[in-house]
Amino acid sequence: MYEWLKALHILSVIAWMAGLFYLPRLFVYHADAAAGSELSETFKVMERRLFKAIMRPAMIATWIFGLWVAFEAGFFSSGWLHAKLALVVAMSVFHEKCGRWLKDFAADRNTRPARFFRIANEVPTLILIAIVLLVVLKPF
Repeated sequence: MYEWLKALHILSVIAWMAGLFYLPRLFVYHADAAAGSELSETFKVMERRLFKAIMRPAMIATWIFGLWVAFEAGFFSSGWLHAKLALVVAMSVFHEKCGRWLKDFAADRNTRPARFFRIANEVPTLILIAIVLLVVLKPF
């Protein structure tokens, strides 16, 4: 059962991360589109579908399978897991922040420039690097 849970956790993480990499990139282009334009309306549909149909379910599955794997393997007493969980919480906060930005775009209220979203696009990458290092190296 453990190997199946781990596989499902990894698949969930991949889907979630794909969305976390792509949605801010869509925001970069959307920020340059005129509010109410056909292009802006297309971005709204793409962003909403990505967030609700892929990212949110993948995040939930990541949490469920990840906690289940940690329980099955007895990792809850490991320091590296506590650090990983803190980073996954940070990733979840970023995810929800993306949801707020999505709502701003949907209501034509975005005030942030494309450059802001280019920088924000790097946040999940940095968190992911730290998580992978913790999981593979288990330094403490």
